[in-house]
Amino acid sequence: MAKNVGVLAMEIYFPPTCVQQEALETRDGASKGKYTIGLGQDCMAFCTEVEDVISMSLTAVTSLLEKYTIDPKQIGRFEVGSETVIDKSKSIKTFLMQIFEVYAEGPARPTGGAAAIAMLIGPDAPIVFESKFRGSHMSHAYDFYKPNLASEYPVVDGKLSQTCYLMALDTCYKYFCYKYEKLEGKQFSISDADHIVFHSPYNKLVQKSFARLLFNDFMRNASSVDDIAKGKLSPFSNLTGDESYQSRDLEKVSQQVSKSLYDAKVQPTTLIPKQVGNMYTASLYAAFASLIHNKHSELAGKRVILFSYGSGLTSTMFSLRLHEGQHPFCLSNIATVMNVAGKLKWRHEFPPEKFVQTMKLMEHRYGAKDFVTSKDCGLLSPGTYYLTEVDSMYRRFYSKKDGDYTVCENGSLANGH
Repeated sequence: MAKNVGVLAMEIYFPPTCVQQEALETRDGASKGKYTIGLGQDCMAFCTEVEDVISMSLTAVTSLLEKYTIDPKQIGRFEVGSETVIDKSKSIKTFLMQIFEVYAEGPARPTGGAAAIAMLIGPDAPIVFESKFRGSHMSHAYDFYKPNLASEYPVVDGKLSQTCYLMALDTCYKYFCYKYEKLEGKQFSISDADHIVFHSPYNKLVQKSFARLLFNDFMRNASSVDDIAKGKLSPFSNLTGDESYQSRDLEKVSQQVSKSLYDAKVQPTTLIPKQVGNMYTASLYAAFASLIHNKHSELAGKRVILFSYGSGLTSTMFSLRLHEGQHPFCLSNIATVMNVAGKLKWRHEFPPEKFVQTMKLMEHRYGAKDFVTSKDCGLLSPGTYYLTEVDSMYRRFYSKKDGDYTVCENGSLANGH
C-alpha cells in the first residue's frame, strides 16, 4: 500500500478582475457596512465575458502540470470537484476543482467570488491525509439550491444556511473527536490542531465556526478551555442545541474568548477567501492555500484540521499532517508556484458598474448559443485560457493567451517570452 498519500502539488487561479465590496454594496442596494464589515470580506473576484468555470479550470490544471513538469499520461485519473453550471450533463474531466459563484442582485451578491484549485494527489506527499481521523454528516435541507435551470443564480435561505452549517460542524466535530479519542486514547480539543481551515462562504461565518468549536470543547470538557473562557461560557451551558444556534449573546461571547486562538490557528487561512470572495467548492482549499502561502516555512510536522461543507447538505471534517517534502513536491515550492501575493498584486480593480454590466451580459448569454465573445484577453496573464465562441450546437471554444507564467523575484507575473 502506498505510504503518505496526500497532496503532492497545488495551483490556484482567480480572475485578474475584482471589485471592492464597499463600492459594490452601495451600488447593489445593501446598507452601508452591513455586507462588507459584517461579513468580513474585503474584495470580490469576478469573471469577465471571456472567462468561465471551464477556462479557469483549464488554466489551473495546465499551469499545475507545466510548473511541476508533469506528463498528463502519468496521472491515473482526473476527478471533478463540483458540478459544471454550464452543461448539466457533460462532466469536464480536465480539471480537479472548479467554481464560478454568482448571485442575483440584492444583499447576497456582494458575497460572490470566483476561483479554481487544481491538486495532484499521490504517494510520498508533503501534505498527508490522516484518513483514520474523519467525521462526516449528511442531511436533507433546502439551505442553498438551484431549482431553476434557466438561471445560474441559486436560491439561498441565509439564516437556515448558517444554522445548517453550524449544525453540520458540531456533528462532524463530535465524530472526529470520537475517532481520535478511540484511536489515541486521549481527549481531543482545538488545542491539538495547529491550524483549522473552514469552508468559507464569508469570513464572519468562519469566525463564528471557530468560536463554536471552542464552545463544543467547553461543553464536552470544561477543563479544556482556560478559566476566563470557562467563566464567560458557563451561563450558556444549559442552552439546548437549537437555542445555542440562535443565541446572539453566546455568539458574541464565544468569539471574544476564542479570539487569540483564532488569530493563531485560523487567521493565516483567511487571506484568499477575504480577497476573492465565495469560491464555493474551491473555498476550503483556497483557505488552505492561504495557510501554505503565509506559513509554509513553519508547517513541517504540523496537524491541520479541515472542515468541508456542501449545501443540501454534506459535510466532513478531516485531518492532514504536513512535511516539507522533496522538491518539486515540497511546501516551499507549492507556495512559490501558487504565487498568491503576485496574483493578488496583479489584479485590476473595477467600479461596481462594470461588474453589474458584466453580470447582465452573462445573464443574457446563459444557456445561449451562436455567439462570439470580444476575445479581449488584455487583462489576462500569459498562459490563461479564455472563451472565444459558442457555436450553433452549443459547443464552446477556448484559446490560450501566448506565453507562460513566470515568477519574478519580486513576486510579480511576467510574460514568459
